[in-house]
Amino acid sequence: MERIAVVGAGLIGSAWAMVFARAGHPVRLWDPAPGASEAAMAVVGARLPDLHAAGLVTEAPAAIAARIEVAATLEACLAGAGHVQENGPERVEVKRETFARLDALCGPEVVLASSTSGIPASAFTEGLAGRARCLVAHPVNPPYLVPLVELVGAPWTDPAVVARTRSLMERVGQVPVTALKETRGFVLNRLQAALVAEAFRLVRDGVMSVEDVDACVKDGLGLRWSFMGPFETIDMNAPGGVADYAARFGALMGGITEEQAPYHYDAGTVAAVDAARRAVLPRDGIAERSGWRDRRLMALAAHKRGQPG
Repeated sequence: MERIAVVGAGLIGSAWAMVFARAGHPVRLWDPAPGASEAAMAVVGARLPDLHAAGLVTEAPAAIAARIEVAATLEACLAGAGHVQENGPERVEVKRETFARLDALCGPEVVLASSTSGIPASAFTEGLAGRARCLVAHPVNPPYLVPLVELVGAPWTDPAVVARTRSLMERVGQVPVTALKETRGFVLNRLQAALVAEAFRLVRDGVMSVEDVDACVKDGLGLRWSFMGPFETIDMNAPGGVADYAARFGALMGGITEEQAPYHYDAGTVAAVDAARRAVLPRDGIAERSGWRDRRLMALAAHKRGQPG
């Protein structure tokens, strides 16, 4: 099995380590911050038994964790790796410095992928000799429960590198999607941004409460969206499919979008939404509720695994 180097051991780095290790890959993990890699191993040790209990891994958690090794140096982390998954801070200057080091230390056959949530690969790889083997592989948090990975190359990324990365992601149980060009924020964030912005606007304009807007998604749209995308959804929302949907509802839906001006998270609305959420969930309860979210995601993932596609 191909060795994987995970550079950056925060929440995403530790999650990637689990994704690769549970698929059988040996993983080396490194972070420049003292103690960060050891803290990541503690996270791995806590999460793997939960995955096992949910039926999402059948191998003993200790056996999976044993494939993950903490490296003392970046050089040791990269030694023998065929794929590097970088998870550093979301600052372009840090990405440039990190990828310059990775490009200098890794052989030309090694793929260099970044987990960045919104910085395009063209912003931090242009000056590299090996820029053709660099791309973004943007996961959804936490990637060991939410399998989607967005693959976004720079204009100079070798298509064979994208194809190779897509194959790797499929083999480790993720669901890769490939962007045909770079866009601001990538695709998943753009879709999410549109919905979240409209949710804030509806609260700002006094149309609906925070709790009820959340209900519209979790008890409405989200039920279908957990197993169908927007195009498949509308294809089934009219007898004649997408074309029929557009004929029936295009004027209504298009008119709605004309009212959706850019939203820039005004302080008053943000404070009102935050206050409504804190009334339901105190700030010191967020971590516990996040654990509840992950257990629900585990149950959903286990359910979907047992259903026909």
